[in-house]
Amino acid sequence: MSARIRLSGLRQNTVGHTAAGLWRHPDSQAHHYRTLAHWVETAQILERGRFDTLFIADALGPLEVYQGSVDAALRDGIQTPTDDPLLLVSALAAATRHLGFAVTVSSTYERPYAFARKMTTLDHLSDGRIGWNIVTSALDSAARNLGLERQLPHDERYAIAEEFMEVVYKLWEGSWEDNAVRLDREAGVFADPAKVHPIAHSGRYFQVPGIALSEPSPQRTPTLFQAGSSAVGRAFAARHAEGVFLSTYSPEITRGLVEDVRRRAAEQGRDPHALKFFNIVTVIVAETDAQAQAKYRDYASYASLEGSLARYSALLQIDLSQLDPDQPLEYSETEGIRGLLEVFTRLDPSRRWTPRAIAEFVGVGGGGPVIVGSPSTVADALERWVDEAGIDGFNIADPVPPVTLRDFVDLVVPELQRRGRVWHDYAGDSLREYFQGAGQPRLPPQHPAAAWRRR
Repeated sequence: MSARIRLSGLRQNTVGHTAAGLWRHPDSQAHHYRTLAHWVETAQILERGRFDTLFIADALGPLEVYQGSVDAALRDGIQTPTDDPLLLVSALAAATRHLGFAVTVSSTYERPYAFARKMTTLDHLSDGRIGWNIVTSALDSAARNLGLERQLPHDERYAIAEEFMEVVYKLWEGSWEDNAVRLDREAGVFADPAKVHPIAHSGRYFQVPGIALSEPSPQRTPTLFQAGSSAVGRAFAARHAEGVFLSTYSPEITRGLVEDVRRRAAEQGRDPHALKFFNIVTVIVAETDAQAQAKYRDYASYASLEGSLARYSALLQIDLSQLDPDQPLEYSETEGIRGLLEVFTRLDPSRRWTPRAIAEFVGVGGGGPVIVGSPSTVADALERWVDEAGIDGFNIADPVPPVTLRDFVDLVVPELQRRGRVWHDYAGDSLREYFQGAGQPRLPPQHPAAAWRRR
C-alpha cells in the first residue's frame, strides 16, 4: 500500500505571502487576514480536507532591502503589514477538533522562559495540537527594530538557537515530573513541591535558574518543525526537527536535501524516517486541464514582478534592484536565508537563475513547483513528487485565499483519498500522534529533549 501523503496548509498573517500581487484578484479574500472569521474559515476548510496542520509563517520586520526602501513591499502588501500568528491559535483551536497548528516563532528574539509558557498554554488550550516552526530570523530590519544594531551573523543565530532549545527542553521535559500535579483536595496539595524542579540553567546566552511556570501539557514539548536548508540549518533540523519544511522547485534537488538531513539524523542516533519532509507547492485545479490552465493564466495576470523582487531581496539579503535583471545570480555568504540562495545558485548546475527569472518564477508559486490541472493530473504530479523526491507531504500554498485551498480540498483531496494517499480520518488526538502514531504524544527517547527527563 502506498504511503500517506501528509498535507499542511501554508499561510502568513498578512496580505501577500507566497504570491505577489494576487491580492488584487476579485476572488481573493487576502485583505481579510485581520479578521478572525477569515482564519476560522481557513482552518475549517483544512480540517475538512484532513490536513495535518495549518502552518503559519511569520516575519518580524518590514521588507526593505529592495531599492533600500519598504515602498515596494507596502504597495504590494508583501508581508507588510503583518499580524502576530500566535494570537490566532487559541481561537482556531476552539473552532476545530483535529487540525494541528505549526506557528513560526524566532529563537533569536524570544526569551526561552516566557516562550515556553506561551507554547505550553497553547498546547493546553488546543488539547495537544501545537507545533513550533523554529527559525532564527534573516531580516536585518527585524534586528534593528528589536534592539540590535544589525543582524547577528548567520551561524551565531544558530548557536543561540541551540542553547535556546536546551533551555526550553529543560523547562518542558525536566522541570515538572509526570505526577507532580496531585489535585488532592483532602490533603490540600495541588502540586507536590518535591516533584517540581528548578532547571538551574547557566549558559552563554541565557540564565534561567527557576522552575517552569506551567504544568506539563499533552505533548509537553510542542511538535517541532524547522525550515532552514543551509548546511547549519540542516544540521539543526537533524538534531531537533520532527517536520522539515523545504522550498525547492525540483524533485532532484529536494531528494538531495532530504537524504542529507536523514543521514545527519541517523548520525545523531535518531530514526531518520521519524523526520517528515514537506515541500512547498502551489496547486491550481479545476474540473478539466483546460479549465485549470485558464484559471492559472487568470491568476498570473495579477502577479507583480516588483513585489516578488522585494520579497526575495529581503529573504536573500541582496538588493536585486542593483543587479542586471538578466545576469545569473552567484552564490555569496550573506546573512539572509543561505539555503534559499543556494537553491537559486549552486544546487542545480543545469539552470542559471537571473533576478528576472526568479521574479517570474515565484510570481504565483512562491518558490516551489506550480501544479496546474484536473484532479487526476494534480494527483499524478503530487505522487510523482513524493516518489522522486523522497518527501512525506506538501505545504500547500494559498495564493488566492481561501479559494485555492478550498479548490484543493474539494477537488484534489477526494482523488488522493480514492488512491489511498490521504487519510479519511485523523488517527490520534495530538499533532505529534499524526507523526508518530496514535498513543504517542511525547517525543521519543532518541530525541535530544528526552535527555532532560527525570527518570
